[in-house]
Amino acid sequence: MNFPHLVSLAAYLASHGVLCLRFTCKGLNIAYRTKAFKTVVEYLKLSDDYKLSGVFLAGRSMGSRAAASVIRQLSQDDDDDFIQGLICLSYPLHRPKLQSKLRDEDLLLIRCPVLFVSGSADEMCEKQLLEGVASKMKAPKKIHWVGKANHGMAVKGRTTEDVMEEINAQVFSWLRENIELEHE
Repeated sequence: MNFPHLVSLAAYLASHGVLCLRFTCKGLNIAYRTKAFKTVVEYLKLSDDYKLSGVFLAGRSMGSRAAASVIRQLSQDDDDDFIQGLICLSYPLHRPKLQSKLRDEDLLLIRCPVLFVSGSADEMCEKQLLEGVASKMKAPKKIHWVGKANHGMAVKGRTTEDVMEEINAQVFSWLRENIELEHE
């Protein structure tokens, strides 16, 4: 939750009028994370306090995998449009040096718009493999490659702030496009 990229993105989006709720799961287990994510989404959906018409889910690394899993599960349960999109920062498509076992099953079943922001040198998301998975997806999707960035979005010769400016602007632009599409 306090990963610098997520803090930066949430602050940037909030400064542009986008409400952000950040939360974390204590543990790396994908099933546990998915269950926690799903609980938060169901609370927001039914809450009388917030009265939200829809949300975009986002996550970084395993958090984006958990968000994708939640979207797939909820889309099988009902057919409403509460979840309007998915933002995957550094999606871990495969383990390092294990490109033969892709973690794409949830992505292939999602129908809402998806934004991937990945480093072109990410050891857990080889560029050709993500582009191949994206070509098979039924959902509208966009991939933004951060040149020479690794899984942690570090780029030699660039400051973290500079990289985050690029990422934050891409995410906000994509959100604006997809919120406008919802209201047309």
